[in-house]
Amino acid sequence: MFAVVVTVVFVAPIATVVAAGFAGSWTGPLPSNLGFAHFNRALSGDNVASLSVSLQTALIAGAIALVLGTWAALTAREAPGPMRRLVDAVFHIPIALPSVAIGLGLLIAFNSRPLLLGGTKWIVIVAHTVLVMAFAFSSVSAALERLDPAYEQAAESLGASRFRVLRTVTLPLLLPALGAAAGLAVALSMGELGATVMVYPATWKTLPVTIFGLSDRGQVFSAAACTTALLVVTLLALLILGRIRGRAAVR
Repeated sequence: MFAVVVTVVFVAPIATVVAAGFAGSWTGPLPSNLGFAHFNRALSGDNVASLSVSLQTALIAGAIALVLGTWAALTAREAPGPMRRLVDAVFHIPIALPSVAIGLGLLIAFNSRPLLLGGTKWIVIVAHTVLVMAFAFSSVSAALERLDPAYEQAAESLGASRFRVLRTVTLPLLLPALGAAAGLAVALSMGELGATVMVYPATWKTLPVTIFGLSDRGQVFSAAACTTALLVVTLLALLILGRIRGRAAVR
């Protein structure tokens, strides 16, 4: 039953999208006039530029979210109970709110000086950072809860400073969790649409926005080809991060 549910809910829709990318037409139960015409367009011109923008945004936003989320998790760990709960609630607000509301809020907040980010790529990066930071914070917080404090206590008893304990003991032990948090942040950023539609400038259009525009104009097969390219690039990024995470776990 589990295999049936996974096939119907997950595998079949993705397989349909990939098949539609190869289709020249689809009037029967199966696609016809198969070819690479749509993929050639998906990997050229504005579409490949949008793919590059998505990848750059995901890597920058993921890195910022990982640093800030880790910093917040480490700080909240040392804070009193009420402050820890407050920090946890603040970092999880973006999950509770629609992404469109986050995008509109950022558009209003950063549309005047001194923080005039509207019309630049940075407002897109900030939007993605806000949306994925909660997942980085949660991953690192969960890892810290499982971390045996005896390692840090042993280092402190040998005269190591707090910064040295953090650098040589805590962060190396957290590397697998950091790798998982980075992978999740990149994957979520690559597919983000709701907030991006609200804030993106014409010079920094991500691939999900391009896909939305193609499907809205009725170019479903081209949208499917772009979606397939987005899936492949996202999976490749996750595989690379997974290998880094695996090596960190071994160490």
